[in-house]
Amino acid sequence: MQDTPADAGPTWHDALNQPALRGDVDLWASDPALQAHAAAAGADVGHLAGYGARIGTAEMRRLGEEANRHAPELALFDTGGRRLDEVRFHPAYHQLMQLGIGAGYAAIAYEGGKGGHASHAAMVYLTSQVEAGVCCPMTMTYAAVPALKADKALFATWVPKLTARAYDGMPRTLARKAGATLGMAMTEKQGGSDLRTNATTATPEGDLYRLEGHKWFCSAPMSDGFLTLAQAPGGLTCFLVPRWLEAGRNAIHLQRLKDKMGNRANASAEIEYHGAYAHRLGEEGAGITTIIEMVHHTRLDTALAPAGLMRAALDQAHYWVRHRSVSQRILLDQPLMRQVLADLCLDWEGSLALGLHVARFFDGSSPRDRAFARLAVALAKFLNNKLCPGVISEAMECLGGMGYVEDTGMPRLYREAPLNSIWEGSGNVICLDILRTLRREPLAGEALSAELGAATGHDPAFDAALKAHMQQFPKLPDEAQVRWYCESLATLLTASVLIRNAPNEVSDAYVAARLTGRRGRVAGAMGQIDCAAVLARLGCGAE
Repeated sequence: MQDTPADAGPTWHDALNQPALRGDVDLWASDPALQAHAAAAGADVGHLAGYGARIGTAEMRRLGEEANRHAPELALFDTGGRRLDEVRFHPAYHQLMQLGIGAGYAAIAYEGGKGGHASHAAMVYLTSQVEAGVCCPMTMTYAAVPALKADKALFATWVPKLTARAYDGMPRTLARKAGATLGMAMTEKQGGSDLRTNATTATPEGDLYRLEGHKWFCSAPMSDGFLTLAQAPGGLTCFLVPRWLEAGRNAIHLQRLKDKMGNRANASAEIEYHGAYAHRLGEEGAGITTIIEMVHHTRLDTALAPAGLMRAALDQAHYWVRHRSVSQRILLDQPLMRQVLADLCLDWEGSLALGLHVARFFDGSSPRDRAFARLAVALAKFLNNKLCPGVISEAMECLGGMGYVEDTGMPRLYREAPLNSIWEGSGNVICLDILRTLRREPLAGEALSAELGAATGHDPAFDAALKAHMQQFPKLPDEAQVRWYCESLATLLTASVLIRNAPNEVSDAYVAARLTGRRGRVAGAMGQIDCAAVLARLGCGAE
């Protein structure tokens, strides 16, 4: 019998049939679907190519893991008992913020370049694949800019700092910062999405107001200021509340941080205003009208983020099944695995295509563009987020038991999956808003009809599905049917975008699997499609 060398380790610890660790991944170059849909939306593809290469590196993924592992900590008082009301973050969080802000996440839409909002939306998609927690403060900073147009002086003071491509996480006054971030504090315990029931009060004091009240959710409490709602003498009004005044800290008291299921790297807090000074933004009584501009732009990001999360999960699953074999067969070569992955890819690419197409209308300037953007972004937010948890759950299953292990990053994606559907208006709220928009803005309905009509004549199955929808809903539905109506509309709109902007094999597969009704309820339970063409849209990443 041959002797085993004394220095040989046990062979059962060899990592056989295990994919190698991922190195740097160019999230732009490895994503042909993103390249196609970003170009179709008019985005700055050169800028996105540079950002995609940087954000996908192994270093950035490590920073995302560390920012989640070391959650933000609340520091209410210093050692002498003086109020601090600060949140302390791990350095990884600040590094990711620096990268995103520095690359123009919050600024590019307002710099006058090509396809600014579409470029921003694609950056949301890319960033969400690495660490979604930092998207929240950057998204609100981006979304606050149009709301600030309600006051020329505030716009002139704040917007240059919000769009400066400079991140400064230190607690100090706006005047001492090269760049700033802006958050939001609207909801209260008793109201939730019913903002008109807000009980926070605003009392005039010279040119400013003093706020008193409690806010149940303050997103990104270390922002340099917050847009908030309060009851002024003239009714519910929007205010900008700076965190720092020239005389010192404003009276914004943090109560506790929310212990959230996911989005752990980002802090969300309960706060109280104890005579906090605030600037009125817009007229008294026009709070909803003013803040809705910020909400409208956050919806664009909540429509793209789930596409990024789905992409990250599917990329991980695809990498795993390309490098792991069962019964001497590579998993990806097995028909059932290909069918499941291809089915999931249809939801991912459909979400990406719809989100970026909607972003194109944010870059438009006509009343018709604005009306369609308001309607379509709600449709995209609704459908994309309803699909996201299921896609990620199935992608986890492709890894087997390892999909349930934190090392893979899959559990973090799964915990993040429900967030964007809940943020600033859950499914029912969004559906009712879609109904309200169609009733109040005829231009929105006209533009939607034109968008759907632009795809007719290419696929008989799409034409038949559109006709069936119109027969099912000859007029706007009553409230109980509105989810069915919105899902149908959003799916048809997605198909119309894919027919125009994706390869025929992809759009044909989407229409067959999503609009004909000939399928089961779980991933992979559908008829034959061109799996190779659909899976090719995932790219190959880094080996």
